[in-house]
Amino acid sequence: MMDAKTIEAIADELLDAGRNRKPVPRLTARYPDMTVEDSYAVQQLWRRRNEEAGRTLVGRKIGLTSKAMQAATGITEPDYGAIFDDMVLETGCSVQWDQYTHPRVEVELAFVLKDALKGPGCTIFDVLNATDYVVPALEILDSRIEMEGRTIVDTISDNAAMGAMVIGGRPVRPDAVDLRWVSAILYKNQTVEETGVAAGVLDHPANGVHWLANKIAAHGDSMKAGDIILAGSFTRPLWVYKGDTVHADYGPLGVVTCNFD
Repeated sequence: MMDAKTIEAIADELLDAGRNRKPVPRLTARYPDMTVEDSYAVQQLWRRRNEEAGRTLVGRKIGLTSKAMQAATGITEPDYGAIFDDMVLETGCSVQWDQYTHPRVEVELAFVLKDALKGPGCTIFDVLNATDYVVPALEILDSRIEMEGRTIVDTISDNAAMGAMVIGGRPVRPDAVDLRWVSAILYKNQTVEETGVAAGVLDHPANGVHWLANKIAAHGDSMKAGDIILAGSFTRPLWVYKGDTVHADYGPLGVVTCNFD
């Protein structure tokens, strides 16, 4: 494990990068022996610093759960990050493009919990029983670490590249539809850019949620009632630019849209 002073220095560096919108050089280039556990220690301290500054934790995001995302990043295992209250936006919103370091957009499902979830030993059945409803969402990816050559260690340290999320469409109970077959068409400026099916997320989007419950249990953490869990993208990330409009059509589950100003 890295020493506490180095972990603190990295976490504070990432806080500054988030404020000034200038990504820092890749961590693994500077700390080649940095491990996954080191990166989660950085993320935990980064999260704590944000909470001390007044932000409220409202959920988690799960990343790199689909083959599409793993192929796009070259990273072959899932990761997770924190969702704060000011990261949750509503469909139809205008997003300030300059607030993020060249944002990208992904298509996902969000699970809203009615009961707490805790590992180890959490199963897909526990997730479905603990879920109040599932709702379409877009994730807006951000980057506080330079993109070129990133590894899982860089991404985890960077709060799994979480920037914000946009919720919309029609919330459904987890047993109301076959979640594996929820599909989406992602448009940018009226042009179809990506399509996907939720089964692309570990064969069932709830599989990512029980993976998360068991993963964070090893760090002494759990999920509570009311938490929002972004289950992972089932399309590749879509680069967006100032002036772009993004529209995701989930068919029977409705649409999610936002504009980048």
